Amino acid sequence: MEIADWVMAIGNPFGQLGLERTVTVGVISATGRANLRFGKESPIYQDYIQTDAAINPGNSGGPLVNLKGEVIGVNAAITSTSGGNIGIGFAIPANIAKKVSSDLINYGEVHRAYMGILPQDITTEIQESFDLNEIKGVLVAKVEDNTPADKAGLKRGDVIIQFNGKEIPNMSKFRLIVANSEINKNLPITVIRDKREKSLSIKLTERPDKITTNKSDNSVEKSDDLGLEVDELNSDFALKYKINEKHGVIITRIYPNSPSAKSGLSVGDVILEINRKTIKNVADFNKSIKDKKYDSLLLYVKTKSGAYLYVPVKLD
Repeated sequence: MEIADWVMAIGNPFGQLGLERTVTVGVISATGRANLRFGKESPIYQDYIQTDAAINPGNSGGPLVNLKGEVIGVNAAITSTSGGNIGIGFAIPANIAKKVSSDLINYGEVHRAYMGILPQDITTEIQESFDLNEIKGVLVAKVEDNTPADKAGLKRGDVIIQFNGKEIPNMSKFRLIVANSEINKNLPITVIRDKREKSLSIKLTERPDKITTNKSDNSVEKSDDLGLEVDELNSDFALKYKINEKHGVIITRIYPNSPSAKSGLSVGDVILEINRKTIKNVADFNKSIKDKKYDSLLLYVKTKSGAYLYVPVKLD
């Protein structure tokens, strides 16, 4: 399958109109599309085939076939400003659809392998902060306790560059590779830790049903450099967010157009580290940000949605 190959989409557009077995023709516009959002939905596992063959409401579930009549994908979604086809449609690759359908037939549910980390894409800012040679792999933002990753010795701050013999270009590919890997078998994994490559072995398990995607008299502290205000985790403000972290400071205000606002930080996020140093309270926060030798700061935060992320903040 190559970009610009001719394909046909078969389906039943606008089902109530009696247009069943409609065939539309186009080409493969791109492969490996990820980080897409369809309305309010953003599937975790994404590796879509993009095509300009007309896909309209009702076509979802129909096959995308090549000129040999081979099914290469299952029509799934479109991107549109009008609700109808504008030449940007997406199909789930046949190999992924086959795995899902086989699991549903055999087990009644989809089985996926589980590692037990919260991964993060490598950005230019992350590359600079961790002094990486290139932008590839995924950053380990958190290792869940008593998981395959924890037992294998993975650590927060590791950069996974290879897993089971496959290069890791980004987070979307990583998720797919892990999900479709064998469970209960030792698999090789290569990470960059402290600027050096390190080889480990990990035994994945089946993905669990539920996974993760806590007094001081210091007052609210304002940072003009970052453009935010923070408070202790036992403050009245923090209580409404039901924080269960044992250390850190909570962001109570973000100033418009500030470095913090530009970096994507939000009110309710908890700052756990600054430049890889633990922030226990407001006093630690003050000490960390008063060091003027940095052009940027690397924050490790727990977002108000529960995710753990490294957030580089460039100072003005």
